[in-house]
Amino acid sequence: MDTVPVRPAVSEQPETMMVHRAGRDRNRAVWLGGLGVLCFSLTLPATHLAETGFGSVTVGLGRALVAAVLAGIVLLVRHERVPPRRTWASLVCVAGGVVVGFPLFSALALEGTPVAHGAIICGLLPALTAVGGVLRGGERPRMLFWFSCIAGMLAVLLFAIVQGGGHVQIGDVWMLAAVGAGAVGYTEGGRLARELGGWRVICWALLLAAPVLLLPVGWNLVQDGIHSNLLAWIGFAYVALVSMFLGFFAWYAGLARGGIARISQLQLLQPLLTIVWATLLLGEHLTLLTGASALLVVLCVAIGQWSRLHRA
Repeated sequence: MDTVPVRPAVSEQPETMMVHRAGRDRNRAVWLGGLGVLCFSLTLPATHLAETGFGSVTVGLGRALVAAVLAGIVLLVRHERVPPRRTWASLVCVAGGVVVGFPLFSALALEGTPVAHGAIICGLLPALTAVGGVLRGGERPRMLFWFSCIAGMLAVLLFAIVQGGGHVQIGDVWMLAAVGAGAVGYTEGGRLARELGGWRVICWALLLAAPVLLLPVGWNLVQDGIHSNLLAWIGFAYVALVSMFLGFFAWYAGLARGGIARISQLQLLQPLLTIVWATLLLGEHLTLLTGASALLVVLCVAIGQWSRLHRA
């Protein structure tokens, strides 16, 4: 007697397709977030190079003016409408966090702080962004996720204190302020990207901040002038085109697709990448303490990515 093959129920096929589609979306979110981290990992070295020819205010805020011109062109070519009024408050937070706060504060921090040192402090950014994802993004991570965040934070703080001879330096304060501003901008931008799209969020945030930046940047250029060299121009071009503009296309898209708390943990890899760039491009000496701290942060990101998240 022939055996009739048992076919899966029709109702199970859509569920299987949804599972596969969800898996592809998660993988795509990780790749997009990783691309954003790769772009941002060169921000501090490029800022350091730019400051050899420009002042901190010009580097920190002037990059946004250049990026705002590009954003305006993109929005004009695509005939984009002004975002809904309910999104304006969030766009202000994005502009204040990643267009003004993080670039300016990090540039001030690097005036007297090595790039590798600042990179380790930036390891706090994913943990604070994850907290913002819980408060604003409606995400509920497991306990293991929080343990990995706390471990990463303790490693960063311990490194800053030991490296500073038992106390926190002024450069550390500026970098901590940059981390706080960046966390606000990442959280609001990632949440808003679900509605507007990542590239629209950064474009409108740049246009929103541009009029406010004209006066301080112009005043700084009049007072200090420009004493630039080729490397300074290359560094400024990178932070304006990539760090302040293109990198956010991938980063906000990853946050929107994969969840703010989860994808933000990829940025724990950024200190290690930045240290590599600082060693190769700037010739900074890699100490045992710096390397050990960076590896510990990488371990934390592995644990954080392994843990699963649940939406509230």
